[in-house]
Amino acid sequence: MTIEGFRRLALSLPEATEGSHMGHADFRVGNKIFATLGYPDGDWGMVKLTPEQQEAVVSAEPAVFAPVKGGWGRRGATSVLLRAARVRSLRVALAAAWHNTAPRKLADRAARK
Repeated sequence: MTIEGFRRLALSLPEATEGSHMGHADFRVGNKIFATLGYPDGDWGMVKLTPEQQEAVVSAEPAVFAPVKGGWGRRGATSVLLRAARVRSLRVALAAAWHNTAPRKLADRAARK
């Protein structure tokens, strides 16, 4: 996976937009962040999962996913090592992060499609 690949996948989700937060790219839905790129450096992305979702992806692919350090990580923020990530698993993680963050009406509408 590349930075551009991560960006394309994130922006392919309904009503996703790109912004900037603390000097790195972020991806939002309903003006709330569901993923970021470039923290702690250009090798990494982050997806905003639930703790249960985080446990599942880290268990399934520990070379790709890891909890973010500290409190954010305990709440589900999950680092993604881009060079190790495959499109399929990243697409699933980004979709989960988007769904966790999207306004309820939008998430429900997307689920019905």
